[in-house]
Amino acid sequence: MKNGSSKKLSLIGSVSLGTGVMIGAGIFVLMGQIAELVGGLFPLAFLVGAVVVAFSAYSYVKFSNAYPSAGGVAMFLRKAYGPGTVTGTFALLMYVSMVIAESLVARTFGAYTLRLFKVENTAIWVPVLGVGLIITAYLINISGNKTIERTANFTAVIKIAGIAILALAGLAFAGFPSTDSWLSPAPGVAAGGAFNFVAALALSILAFKGFTTITNQGDDIIDPHRNLGRSIILSIIICTVIYTLLALSVASALSVPEIIAAKNYAFAAAARPVFGDWGLVLTVVLAIVATVSGLIASVFSASRMLAMLSSMKQLPRLYRGMSNPALVFTVALAITLTILFDLTRIASIGAIFYLVMDIAIHWGLFRYLREEIGANPIIPLIAIGLDVVILGAFILMKYQSDPLVLIVSLAGFLFILLAQRLFMFTHTDADGVMHMEMDEGGMSMGGDTKTHDGMDMDK
Repeated sequence: MKNGSSKKLSLIGSVSLGTGVMIGAGIFVLMGQIAELVGGLFPLAFLVGAVVVAFSAYSYVKFSNAYPSAGGVAMFLRKAYGPGTVTGTFALLMYVSMVIAESLVARTFGAYTLRLFKVENTAIWVPVLGVGLIITAYLINISGNKTIERTANFTAVIKIAGIAILALAGLAFAGFPSTDSWLSPAPGVAAGGAFNFVAALALSILAFKGFTTITNQGDDIIDPHRNLGRSIILSIIICTVIYTLLALSVASALSVPEIIAAKNYAFAAAARPVFGDWGLVLTVVLAIVATVSGLIASVFSASRMLAMLSSMKQLPRLYRGMSNPALVFTVALAITLTILFDLTRIASIGAIFYLVMDIAIHWGLFRYLREEIGANPIIPLIAIGLDVVILGAFILMKYQSDPLVLIVSLAGFLFILLAQRLFMFTHTDADGVMHMEMDEGGMSMGGDTKTHDGMDMDK
C-alpha cells in the first residue's frame, strides 16, 4: 500500500469498517441466542454487555494511541510480553476469533437470505450462500483500500439508518415492551436465572468485539495516534444505540418463545407482524447489506493481522508465490468453518477465544506497560475481573449443555500453543538466543527484543 494520505482510511471510513464488523456479526443472529438463555431480559443483556465492553475498550484505546500498526492486537501483545510463544498464542487466538466471526457473518447471511424464499433444505443452502459471500468479500478486498472504504461507507449508511428507522417505527407501532415480562418465565428459556444472565453476557460481548478489528488499521488510517482510539469509541457508541433500539423493537413485536423459535433470524421475524411482508423483505435486505459489509471489513482486518504475525516471525513465512497469501489463507479458513459449524457453536467458540485473549491484553497493559503509556491501572483490573466471571459462567453453562464446544475450544487452544512453542524452536540458536527481528517492511515500534522481569525470550 502507498503511504500517501489520499490512499489511507479517514476516521469516517474507519468507523464504517468497525461498525460493519460489529453490526454484521452481532445483532442479527445473537439476539435470539441470548433470549434463549435469559428470556425477556435480552435487551438488558446488550446494555450490560456494552458496559463491560466499555471497560475492555480502554486498554485497546490506550494501546492503539501509543502503538498503532497493521498488527493491532498482535503488536500490543508483542510490546507487552515480548516476542515468543505467549505473544504468538494469544495473537492467534484473536486471529482465529476474527475468522470465526467471519463464518458467523457468512452463515447469518445465508439464514436471512433464505427468508425471502421457501427453501426447505437450509442445512445445505445456508453454508453455500455463506461461502459465496466470503468469495465476494475476497474479490472486494483485492480491489484496494479505497474500494473497501467506499463500500464500507455506502453500506454503513444504509444499514445504520435502515435499522434505526425500522427499530423506531416498530417501537412507535407496537409500543415500548413491558418490563413486567422481563422476569417472567417463558417456554424454551433455559433455567438458570442470574447465572445464565452472566453467561449470556459472553454472547452480548461478542456482538461488540468487532471494535478490536479497528486496531489493525494502524498502517491504513490517517493520523493513527489520534484516530484509532476515536474510531473505537465512536463505533462502540453507535452500536450500543443501534443494539438497544433493535432489541427493544423485537421485544415489543414478538414474545420470547417466538424470538427463540426464530433465533437465527429474529429481526426478520419481528418485522412481519409490524410491517407485513414488505417489512420482512426490507429487514432481510438490511441484514444482507450488514453481513456483506461486516465480512468485507473483517477479512480486511484479519488478513492484515495474519500478515503482520508472519512479519513478526510468530508464523512461518507466508508463501510469496501468490498475491496476498494472508488474504487467501484467511478466506480459506473462513470457508472451512462456515461449512463445518452451525451458528450457535460458532458464536460460542468465538466468545471463548475472544475472552481468553482479552484477559491477556488487559494483564499485559497492567503488568508491563501501564506506566509507559500512562494508563489507569484500576480499569484493566476491572476488565479482567469482569472477563473472568463471564467466561467462567459461560464455560460452566456450556459444560452442562454442549460440551463439544469446550472440547473444540480446548483442542484449538492447545494446538495453537503447541504449534507456537514448536515454531519458536526454529528461531533459537545453539546459545538459546531467539532471533525474532521484524521482516523488512514490518512496522517496528522499538524495544521489541527486550524482556520483562522474570520473562525469557522463548516464553
